[in-house]
Amino acid sequence: MHQPPLHQPSPGPGAGQLIWLVAGTGDGPPLAAALLARGWWVRVSVVSPEALRAYAPHPRLQLQAGPLAGEAAVEAVLAQHRPAWVVDASHPFARAISAQLAAVCRRRAQPWLSLCRTAVGGAAHQPPPGLMVLPDLPALGQQDLRGERLLLAIGSRQLPAALGLIPGAVPFARVLDRPASLQLALAAGLPDAHLACLRPDPQADGRLEQALCRHWGITAVLCRQSGGAAEHCWHQVCRRLNLRLLLLACPSPAAGATGLPVATLLEKLGVPPPLAPLL
Repeated sequence: MHQPPLHQPSPGPGAGQLIWLVAGTGDGPPLAAALLARGWWVRVSVVSPEALRAYAPHPRLQLQAGPLAGEAAVEAVLAQHRPAWVVDASHPFARAISAQLAAVCRRRAQPWLSLCRTAVGGAAHQPPPGLMVLPDLPALGQQDLRGERLLLAIGSRQLPAALGLIPGAVPFARVLDRPASLQLALAAGLPDAHLACLRPDPQADGRLEQALCRHWGITAVLCRQSGGAAEHCWHQVCRRLNLRLLLLACPSPAAGATGLPVATLLEKLGVPPPLAPLL
């Protein structure tokens, strides 16, 4: 981590009162708020400084931005802050950080839990037309997408590989409103008019995404099977507009990880132990 925390409460948590939460802007803020409401001190690690804006200030909240540089960085955080629990609520496709957290926590016998996002589906869920789950990105090249106006909502890092797999389609992309994301998308070769930089709608009702699809005349969408609000949003949009939806299958969890839904995870964590009385 390269930036100092924005909030460094004093005097700080007592023994066994701190949770280290590795998260983003989707599941992280409500989970942090729930933990704070239970009396925990929470140290949140996010990748980008922009993500910090999603977290409301709190006297028991510590925020840190910057990528974790491998297992050594995880070891350093654990050694310095000695959290009672580590909670991995990172994006399901952030496989590297999840694997690093799992390996270090196992090695140090550090109590550790991972969040399982709510799956999109169920008996009451009507899937959009032509829904197809792809096992990985290379499987995209096996789809007949000739003439499709394809919206790529898979993040900026995978855009170059995806564009090489869809020679017969007309590609468009929605990326996050960050300079790095825009630079990667432009470097992939997409024209300016085929790019949209926007932050996902926090209400997940899909109005912005729906308007974008109509503006571009989109006929198919590729997004990630990440569960939760983001995936649900694209299900809604594709169902409303009768668009073909392609999903990149969620990768397998890190070895030894047992993902828990929010309610179960909070029950497992409980409340922090009381402070030891002063002598």
